[in-house]
Amino acid sequence: MSQAQASDDRTGGERAGDVRLRVLSYNVHSRRDDLDALAGVVRDLRPDVMIVQEAPRRFRWRQKCASLADSFGMVVAAGGLPSLGNLLLTTLRVRVGDTWCLRYPLTPGRHLRGAAFARCAVGPAAFVVAGSHLSTDPTERPAQAALLKQTMAEVRVPLIVGADLNENSGGAAWRTIADGLTDTAIAADRADRLTFSCANPRDRIDALFVDRRIKVLDYDVVDTPQARRASDHFPVLADLLVPSSA
Repeated sequence: MSQAQASDDRTGGERAGDVRLRVLSYNVHSRRDDLDALAGVVRDLRPDVMIVQEAPRRFRWRQKCASLADSFGMVVAAGGLPSLGNLLLTTLRVRVGDTWCLRYPLTPGRHLRGAAFARCAVGPAAFVVAGSHLSTDPTERPAQAALLKQTMAEVRVPLIVGADLNENSGGAAWRTIADGLTDTAIAADRADRLTFSCANPRDRIDALFVDRRIKVLDYDVVDTPQARRASDHFPVLADLLVPSSA
């Protein structure tokens, strides 16, 4: 083994210019639970990027999204009404470039749903963050997943995707989104950690997927008394190593 290889092994594959990034994906249950507990959970975890499902999407949604972000010590990057309740938040460490949203076709009698995207950078590392919340209807989810995957395929820099998929890893929609990406739970050997519900944990329906160029350093589903008061979903947390774009 060369000296360079030995050094690379000791740092877990980290190279000069690579950036450590903490990402949180969290269905906040439309803020219907203990908001002080919710703020406490997020502040304790100190994410650089937060992908939110069931964020404000109706009356005064801009003010409500900004207030939610402020309660976490973060700022709004993208989402809200344009992405139908998906919200991307960052700290000031993260530079946010262009943002865009995706809306899925409406099935009569169902909720409008969509996704949010933001092109970001920390130091020399560029990446895109995406968030979505798929339908509870198993006949509707696969088409939504296919549209999301189509948009994801247009991204050329490393991609980070957080989603409430409303199904577990055996489902067709889950497999569509996961194809070609790293499931952070599996990478950390913690796929047995359940994300829903806080009252009766029975499924892993919330996921964080990353481009294969991104290294997964750690992963956790945060199950604490405070988290059980904050939402009906547990927050999903991953520590990542994003490669330099330089």
